[in-house]
Amino acid sequence: MTVHEFNNKFNKLDSLLHNFAYNLTKNGEDAKDLYQETAFRALTNRDKFRIGTNFKAWSFTIMKNIFINNYRKKARSKTIIDSTDNMFYINSGSNAVDNGAESNIMMEELSKMIGGLDEIIRIPFLMHYKGFKYQEIADELGLPLGTVKSRIFFARKELKQLVLGRYANTELVKLHAKIS
Repeated sequence: MTVHEFNNKFNKLDSLLHNFAYNLTKNGEDAKDLYQETAFRALTNRDKFRIGTNFKAWSFTIMKNIFINNYRKKARSKTIIDSTDNMFYINSGSNAVDNGAESNIMMEELSKMIGGLDEIIRIPFLMHYKGFKYQEIADELGLPLGTVKSRIFFARKELKQLVLGRYANTELVKLHAKIS
């Protein structure tokens, strides 16, 4: 099929393709864009058309495939990928943001409380807090494993008492007391 014959056949389908494009997109401008993209693809892939096949069906298939591909692109671009375990926050609609000032103050006070612990229990506790395993702490300090575990336990116990004394009236401590 020559270029001239191909163009004539495509031009005969002009109004049908425009109508089909409008039925797919439901928008005049989008229909024009879809028609132009279809015409471009049909002309650039003219060599792939086989004589004896239905030219109208071939052209409409090109248009339908372009529309589907564009639709899928738009759908993907609107998708929000959230890797959080709890999907509640996506649909919560809440715009409140915690600034963390309260937790920063609490951490400073906790650091002071830890600093006030007796050195015998503070050092193993801080090492455990930093990620050392019980055996590593025992080896580092030259203490038996049971001694290290008990000192960490006593440090936790003393810190718990300090926190409860300091924050007895806060909601967080009341909640923790109900759980414990």
